[in-house]
Amino acid sequence: MSQTERIVNVIRLQFVNRQPFPWVPLMVFGFAIALSLVIYAIIPESGPKYGGASQAPMWSFLFVGVSAMTLTFPFSQSVGLARWGFYLGSLAAAAATSAVLATALVIQGVIEQVTDGYGMGGFVAYLPWVWESGWWSAWLTFFVFTLMAFVLGLWGATVFKRWGMTVLVAVLGSLGLALAAVLLVISRREAWGEVIAWFATAGSLQLTGWLALLTAVLAGLSYLTLRRAVP
Repeated sequence: MSQTERIVNVIRLQFVNRQPFPWVPLMVFGFAIALSLVIYAIIPESGPKYGGASQAPMWSFLFVGVSAMTLTFPFSQSVGLARWGFYLGSLAAAAATSAVLATALVIQGVIEQVTDGYGMGGFVAYLPWVWESGWWSAWLTFFVFTLMAFVLGLWGATVFKRWGMTVLVAVLGSLGLALAAVLLVISRREAWGEVIAWFATAGSLQLTGWLALLTAVLAGLSYLTLRRAVP
């Protein structure tokens, strides 16, 4: 069996359970839109109304990554699939599903532009800052963010499989403390204006590039940990 065939087999294995790939994220996507529109209809303001509900289906891939590692990985080892094959196949399945979700979000954004926010100025997927370079940049941002969420979930579950809950909590707690320390430094130096200005001038494409770099680092860490993880 060639390497490509092994990866394809893992992709098929991931798609055996259609709930995480892709129905649950798409269901979250639909409910997020419906809930946002109800809220927009309640708000009496006539101007444009923007929300962050489009993140909900993307963050759901965090749990898809956890599911891929905790449920599918043990079975893949019981049928003799190589760990590198499981890893690459899982990433390929996540990338394909991320592309589907990104496409759905772009279509949703186009509909919102054409209908002026469904006639009430309510926008869920169309955020001007994300769409500033066109639909393709919005698609890329949605895709990278979704894949990052999957890899983050996969990495967390891999740490759990390799070292257990204690180490996972220690790692997550350390990351939380590091983030809190950064926020404290920014606050003490009263540098929030500079931080906000940097985000405003960087643009969505540059931030998407940083997210892609973070995703690559997490993916590499996941594979290194996966090599010794217990099924």
